[in-house]
Amino acid sequence: MAEESKAPSFEAGIAELETVVKELEAGDLPLERALALFEKGTALSAACRKQLDEAETRVEQLIRRGDRVVPEPFRTDS
Repeated sequence: MAEESKAPSFEAGIAELETVVKELEAGDLPLERALALFEKGTALSAACRKQLDEAETRVEQLIRRGDRVVPEPFRTDS
C-alpha cells in the first residue's frame, strides 16, 4: 500500500476528524471499528496540531519591531 506523500490540508484534516468524532459519539460500533476510528482520530489530531504549531512559528517569525523581527507569542485572545 502506497503511503501518502503529503498530509491533508488543515481544513480537510479537521473535517475528517469531525466525521470520526461524530461516528464515535453515535456509539453502537463494534469494538474493532471503534478502535480503528480512535487511532485515526488521534493521528488526525496530531497532524492538525503539528500544522498549527508550524503556523504559530511562522507568525512569530513575521512579527516585526522597527527594522528587525522580534519573536512574540501568538495570542488567541481578542
